[in-house]
Amino acid sequence: MALEQHHKIIQVVGYQNSGKTTLMEQLIRQATAEGLKIGTIKHHGHGGIPMNDSKDSVRHEQAGARIAAVEGDGTLRMSIHRSNWQLDEILAIYASFKMDIILIEGYKNEHYPKVVLLRTIEDQVLLQKVSNISCVIYWPTYPLDKSLDYPTFSIHDKAQYMEFLMAEMRGKI
Repeated sequence: MALEQHHKIIQVVGYQNSGKTTLMEQLIRQATAEGLKIGTIKHHGHGGIPMNDSKDSVRHEQAGARIAAVEGDGTLRMSIHRSNWQLDEILAIYASFKMDIILIEGYKNEHYPKVVLLRTIEDQVLLQKVSNISCVIYWPTYPLDKSLDYPTFSIHDKAQYMEFLMAEMRGKI
C-alpha cells in the first residue's frame, strides 16, 4: 500500500479495559517529545455512533496527536458522514496530512503491525484472531505460562516495551 511508504502505521488491539488508550497516550507523548508528528484513529467498537466528545480521541489529542479521529457505526468523528467507513478510506484522508506515524486503536481484523494487549486468559483468543503481531503486552491477571512467538512484555515493564515500540515506530520513518 502506498500510504505505508510515507507513514509508519501501528495498531494497538485488545478487549475493553485492556489498556489500549493508556498505551496510545504513552506512545503519542513519547513520539511527540521526540519531534514526530502523530495522527490517531480510534475504532468505536462497542456499537453506536461515537459522541462528539469521544473521551478516547480527546485523550489522544491531549497527549499530543495532531489529528485524532474516532469511527463507529458509519460515522467518522471528523464530521464526515456516509453509510460506512473502511479503515483504508480513513487512511486515505490522513494521507493528505504530513504525519510521521499513524497509531490505530482497535480494528482487530486489519493487517497492519499490531501490539496485542492481554488482560485475562479469555483474551488469548486474540492471538489466533489477529494477524501481523509485533509484540504482546500482558497484565499480571493473564497467566503467561509459556513463551509466545512474539516479543512479550509485562504491562509493568513500561521502559522495556516503550523502548521496543519506539524503535518499531522509528523503523520506517
